[in-house]
Amino acid sequence: MRTLVEDYDIVVVGAGHAGCEAALAGARLGLNTVMFTVSVDSIALMPCNPNVGGSSKGHLVRELDALGGEMGKNIDKTFIQSKMLNCSKGPAVHSLRAQADKQAYSNEMRKTLENTPNLTIKQGEVTKLLVEDGKITGVKTYSGATYNCKAVVLCTGTYLKARCIYGDVSNYTGPNGLQAANYLTDSLKELGIEMFRFKTGTPARIAGNTIDYSKMEEQFGDERVVPFSFSTNPEDVQIEQKSCWLTYTNEKTHEIIRANLDRSPLYSGMIEGTGPRYCPSIEDKVVRFADKNRHQVFIEPEGLYTNEMYIGGMSSSLPEDVQEEMYHSVPGLEHAKIVKYAIEYDCINPRQLYPTLEFKKIKGLFSGGQFNGSSGYEEAAAQGLIAGINAALEVKGQEQLILDRSEAYIGVLIDDLVTKENHEPYRMMTSRAEYRLLLRQDNADLRLRKKGYQAGLISEEDYQKILTKEEQIKTEISRVEHTNIGANKEVQTLLESYNSTPLKSGTTLAELIRRPELSYEAIKPLDKERPELPWDVQEQVDINIKYDGYIRRQLKQVEQFKKLEAKKIPTDLDYEKVGSLRIEARQKLEAYRPISIGQASRISGVSPADISVLLVYLSSTK
Repeated sequence: MRTLVEDYDIVVVGAGHAGCEAALAGARLGLNTVMFTVSVDSIALMPCNPNVGGSSKGHLVRELDALGGEMGKNIDKTFIQSKMLNCSKGPAVHSLRAQADKQAYSNEMRKTLENTPNLTIKQGEVTKLLVEDGKITGVKTYSGATYNCKAVVLCTGTYLKARCIYGDVSNYTGPNGLQAANYLTDSLKELGIEMFRFKTGTPARIAGNTIDYSKMEEQFGDERVVPFSFSTNPEDVQIEQKSCWLTYTNEKTHEIIRANLDRSPLYSGMIEGTGPRYCPSIEDKVVRFADKNRHQVFIEPEGLYTNEMYIGGMSSSLPEDVQEEMYHSVPGLEHAKIVKYAIEYDCINPRQLYPTLEFKKIKGLFSGGQFNGSSGYEEAAAQGLIAGINAALEVKGQEQLILDRSEAYIGVLIDDLVTKENHEPYRMMTSRAEYRLLLRQDNADLRLRKKGYQAGLISEEDYQKILTKEEQIKTEISRVEHTNIGANKEVQTLLESYNSTPLKSGTTLAELIRRPELSYEAIKPLDKERPELPWDVQEQVDINIKYDGYIRRQLKQVEQFKKLEAKKIPTDLDYEKVGSLRIEARQKLEAYRPISIGQASRISGVSPADISVLLVYLSSTK
């Protein structure tokens, strides 16, 4: 029997947020790319909360955009509310978050994919990987068709052997009732790939016209919206925004949950997968935080042309009747009408990957997204972009892109996944980034635009723009640092208006900016020679002057970090030959195969003494 055979450069398996970025990267880098999905309706699907960004996740999206990814541009076209979070704190933790019109987001991404040269979309289930002599050669689909290729990027998300569960009911189906992918896991295991079983959950969707908003607190978007993408004209995102709402659980809600814990598959053992620690179900929150008498519940619209509202903070896998009672106990939801599910799925142990997101044992096989044991659309998209870029660069025979922990949140994300032991879905947080004052969301373009240009995803025009921006910032900082100002009446009056200490003698404009109560914008009336500069340049001048001492300190720390990262370890090093290494360290190093001393030092079970032994050994064998 004859079957279809086709040839491509890159095969991408999955069309979620990781798959979309991987496929676009491959195609935009000039390679013939095909993206498989079990359903074209699942392209850029938002099965959980229809939003992009949030604390630390906003950093990932802006970094992804700076490198040439699509998520930031797509949410700028389809958001219905936008907020900059953590504005009462320092700029290191400011994070952009936008509520999406989920259907518009999916449609717009699909439109972009379908109009990208070199990219083909196919609806079909990939069931087998074809490997010869440790190198990927292609894939097979359920129909028996063969697709020969030079690289594969796995972005299967939560679809592998997916099972939707609530109460004692389970159904082998993917998110939103879409088809699960039930065969690829067996092929992966045959190739010696270690698999995990993880769980994710999503709260109910509730009909908006059954909610009593008068019992809730209205939540508005920002008056002045900041776009996610550095390519978006800020004026294009100043739209009329939809409101969100805030309510709370109460003791009655918690009593209902506690009385039915024995019916929760989380506690009965029916759910085998491990769930995300930092996005727990409402059952988990009530049990783990027994001292709290209420939890926040966010009511967020799913789009402009749907009546559905997402109920943030109430993820649950309890039976239908219990969920009905539980939701109806919350102020404003007394008469709400509901739909719900939880889902568990197969994913890999990410320690099997290099920081390039290529499998250590199979050349040309890359992996990105929730399949790597992470959670969240933003984490998925960031990994998909890096996996797609590196798959393309490998096919081209060029040096691959690795971002380290001092360069990007994306670097922190990937390093944590491939270096640390993860026994639950990984979620990005600002606290995970040691150098977060340097890795702000506002300077992602300055940090990463050049790397995107070198990889081939950033145009010459955008590259020249970032060079101009750098020069403008540098010139203006120098001017402000060297502009003196006297203790005249105009100066003293302005300082008094900000409750700032009067001057006793002359100073520089920069010294005034460094005062906590003042800023680059605040001293504008005193700066007679101030040039007209774009708002983003002004922002960088202000932050760099105000936090100069802290930034210098972190740069020194990064210098030490880079020294350890520069000490490379041969990928074929025989750790049995490294004398004086402890048994645990030898086992861990053998399992993880770190590419540098820096990465080795972050592996659990490898002590500073082991690192010293390794350094001596590498020095003696040069």
